[in-house]
Amino acid sequence: MDGDQRSGTVRITMALDDIHTPVLLERCFELLEPALRAPGAVLVDATLGMGGHSEAFLSRLPGLTLVGLDRDPQALSIAGERLAPFADRTHLVHAVYDEFLDVLGELGIPEVAGVLFDLGVSSLQLDLVERGFSYSKDAPLDMRMDSTSELTAEVVLANYSEVELRTIFRDYGEEKLAARYAQAIVAARREAPIERSGQLVEIITAVTPVVVQRAGHPAKRVFQALRIEVNRELLALERAIPQAIEALGIGGRIVVMSYQSLEDRIVKRDLQRVTSSSAPAGLPVELPEHRPQLSLLTRGAERASEREMDENPRATPVRLRAAERIGRLS
Repeated sequence: MDGDQRSGTVRITMALDDIHTPVLLERCFELLEPALRAPGAVLVDATLGMGGHSEAFLSRLPGLTLVGLDRDPQALSIAGERLAPFADRTHLVHAVYDEFLDVLGELGIPEVAGVLFDLGVSSLQLDLVERGFSYSKDAPLDMRMDSTSELTAEVVLANYSEVELRTIFRDYGEEKLAARYAQAIVAARREAPIERSGQLVEIITAVTPVVVQRAGHPAKRVFQALRIEVNRELLALERAIPQAIEALGIGGRIVVMSYQSLEDRIVKRDLQRVTSSSAPAGLPVELPEHRPQLSLLTRGAERASEREMDENPRATPVRLRAAERIGRLS
């Protein structure tokens, strides 16, 4: 790491309190702590980020072992510095959360007591303009959570067909003007490469009716869709939640925080599947293989309080769901 990289990391580390306030920290601790009290209990922070949640758990639970996963090498570096006082009971791994069981297997950990997912784009990724996640600041169209991967938003915009662009804007951005935006992008790239976020915002804004612009930034959903596509977020999440559930020991707990409806639907579906009886209707006796494997700890999706939203605006869209392992298939 050269001097500029080191100084950049130091500046970020020194400003952690300014750019990174863990969302719903106390509620996450309240839900997970009962499963983490025993010495040697393992918590998997599947979205480690800059380590805010993990630092709190390690500080308050001296017998806890942490496995922290993140696909972002820069976030891992910052979290490593932050969690250095607990290095003897932490395993920080460069991995996407759908590699959950592979990571545990490599570490020789057969089951865990707790799992935390804090989904979506991190504070680090949003606040560093050069990462290209924000539609409000001009930057290269990158949007990679893992800087070692090849696919960027610029590549998507340059190479995807109009049909493919329309599909991701519709499916991942829930964008009603998906067809219009895809057509405009394909027309614009014939004239010049679309390399910066400012260019993309201009293209989208130019074809967005004024009445729609008044309802919110016209590029918001397109940027969300591109980010999800670049990082394969929903595909990874669909594989990760079942793995996390499988890894939980009896009494183990899982907490998932989602920030948009597509994520929350996946989490809700997977938790409903394992917290509901699978017995056919009318069966007089529920057989063990049909009994729920987990029990919900939350009623629906919990939201942040008004106070927390005021203090930490990034908590505004959060949806929290949690469940506890109560049984296993024999």
